[in-house]
Amino acid sequence: MMRSALHRWYRVAFLKTFLVASCLAQQYALADSPKVRIPRISRPPKIEDFLNGTRRDAEAVITEFFQYEPGDGIPVSQPTTAYLSYDSQNLYVVFACKDEPGKIRARMAKREDIDSDDRVSVTLDTFHDRRRAYSFAANPLGIQADGIFTVGQGLDNSFDTLWHSNGVLTVDGYVVWIAIPFKSLRFPRAPVQDWGIALGRVIKRQNESAHWPYITQRIESTLQQFATLEGMERISPGHNLQFIPYGILTRSRYLDSQVPAFTNTTDGRAGLDAKIVMRDAITLDIALNPDFSQVESDEPQVTVNQRFEVFFPEKRPFFIENAGFFQTPINLFFSRRIADPQYGLRLTGKAGPWAIGALGMDDRAPGERVSSSDPLHDERAGMGVARIQREFSNQSTVGLLVTSRDFASSSNRVFSLDTRLKLNPNWVFSGQLARSDTRQLDGTRLIGPSYWAELSHTGRHFVYASRYLDHSPNFRSELGFIPRVDIRKMEHYGRYYWKPEHSRVLQVGPDVTVLVNWDRRGQVQDWMVDASFGADLKGPIGMGCRHVNAYELFQSIGFRKHKTDCGINAAWLKWLELSGDYGWGSAVNYFPGSGLAPFLGGERSATFGLTWRPSPRLRLNETYLYDRLGTRDGSGPGGMPPAVSIFNNHILRSKLNYQFTRELSVRMIVDYNAVLPNSSLISLEPTKRLTADFLATYLINPGTAFYVGYSDVRENLALVAAVPPRLGRTQSPGTSTGRQFFVKLSYLFRF
Repeated sequence: MMRSALHRWYRVAFLKTFLVASCLAQQYALADSPKVRIPRISRPPKIEDFLNGTRRDAEAVITEFFQYEPGDGIPVSQPTTAYLSYDSQNLYVVFACKDEPGKIRARMAKREDIDSDDRVSVTLDTFHDRRRAYSFAANPLGIQADGIFTVGQGLDNSFDTLWHSNGVLTVDGYVVWIAIPFKSLRFPRAPVQDWGIALGRVIKRQNESAHWPYITQRIESTLQQFATLEGMERISPGHNLQFIPYGILTRSRYLDSQVPAFTNTTDGRAGLDAKIVMRDAITLDIALNPDFSQVESDEPQVTVNQRFEVFFPEKRPFFIENAGFFQTPINLFFSRRIADPQYGLRLTGKAGPWAIGALGMDDRAPGERVSSSDPLHDERAGMGVARIQREFSNQSTVGLLVTSRDFASSSNRVFSLDTRLKLNPNWVFSGQLARSDTRQLDGTRLIGPSYWAELSHTGRHFVYASRYLDHSPNFRSELGFIPRVDIRKMEHYGRYYWKPEHSRVLQVGPDVTVLVNWDRRGQVQDWMVDASFGADLKGPIGMGCRHVNAYELFQSIGFRKHKTDCGINAAWLKWLELSGDYGWGSAVNYFPGSGLAPFLGGERSATFGLTWRPSPRLRLNETYLYDRLGTRDGSGPGGMPPAVSIFNNHILRSKLNYQFTRELSVRMIVDYNAVLPNSSLISLEPTKRLTADFLATYLINPGTAFYVGYSDVRENLALVAAVPPRLGRTQSPGTSTGRQFFVKLSYLFRF
């Protein structure tokens, strides 16, 4: 009764907070932002002009860069100047950065791989709504990285578009030239444009980031602190049509475990991704047999003895642009749920204060996963997603999301209403109400709601968030990422960091997370207290330790767990980065052996990472993940002594990259994954997998690329001579169970 009353109070408080926050958000207004007017030029600037002093057209000159980290508003430690101009086709920004040449971090790397380098950036809020902005960054050699920053969601680095950059090291620093085509941007149709803009510089060895204009962590959002870019007239993306045809040819040999036997296949696939920009701000994407191949492998993660699904981020091209239009606090659209479509349409864009998104696709995968004798074989699933969002006041929104999935006689519909309300410069309230209606293949109908609420404070020193999440037992989102239902979870997070001035210590302090989770019957399912203490130093160097005490209810058994871990990462040398983490404590055996109930074991885990750069073009990454579960005194099956291994999991990845030019690179990966279980204690088979992966890439721009790849997977499996044949386990991964060679070509046509 007490818990039911508490849940009722929380829902009433949710609605009251929504009403109060709406009033406060309407009253909150931004201070005037700095302004810069840039000239229209007749001759595009060249990087050589800034190296040899060639006379140029007039440009807007920016010199007042201020630290965001580690200082707050003090001048950048190295002189930095930016020159801005534009013509009918491009916005130009040239950075002249002073520094000691021997200390500059700049490598010839693949596109997007510049996080460890010094860099400069241009961020453009083209609708001047302080909600969404394009980010363009380049290292001192001109290697690019781009993304889209959305308030409440952060930076999405999966976004790619066509732009131009070049960089040159000089005797006293470096110069970076950037040209951003208007065809690569979306903005309102108007004779005169006013955009938000921020320029940035990162000096990696000092953990220093600086901006123009002055941007501070004392205010919750960086976008609302942007300067106003004025003076651009008579610009437009024009007739913006993009077509990216692609073709891929594969030759494979793999072990079909259902037969079992080896099978050879040759497969060719071709398709088209097309983009049509309407009225400068609305984008229609059309995909015919879309390019859903993934040439880059996922990063290694521990997936053994995991109670819930492990999340892998989206990497496929079709879903990348404007993905933030479909995101909500509850993840109701996880695009990796769509596996093998033949066609798709997507409409995204802005019209005044309205942001819209719509997507429709089919998926052949559900009908391909069932046997040929199943009536559902070759059936397709149909998917639809629609999103509309209304912006008001200052960085406040209210939105509606609808998702739909149909497969044969089954269906899943989800309806959602969400809001984000900016209360003042530091406090934000966000909330979401959702309801699903599911009809399963057997005719069973499930209807259930879901709720989310968060009140958060963001500042330079203090960060706090209070959250509530409620999924009913019948809530389903077949296109979303919802690992668990039947939960009512309350969570509080707090962090305070001291930031001493003129010290090698940049920030130091504790953070604490406390959560409790009930099911709909009022029974506690989980609680946790997670406390940590960390520090960041110049170098850069980061270190920290954490301790977790927790309770978990699993299969009607309550488990008290704890874990302590400590870690460090350091990159004080230009050519070497190291990271390591070691943890010890207890964890549940979720998949016990035959005849056993789940029980608590002693856990040991470790991660180690090394990045070695013997030259600016060559990089070696070594990653090692270790996870072990063993028995403990009084926690295992009767009579079992302590320290008996339940399982050991070793994951080792070696990755070698060589960048010949900005366009041409080769990459080799060797992965080893071994699961060594005690089969009497856990329901796992001993598996050992060794994967060799080679990829040669010639990437001219995000749409024009040529790939040649080869992979070979070897496992500890072998065909056993029997009638019928069967598979058996061996000691070492000596059998090639999957071998593939592929060639892929795509080309961007833009009109």
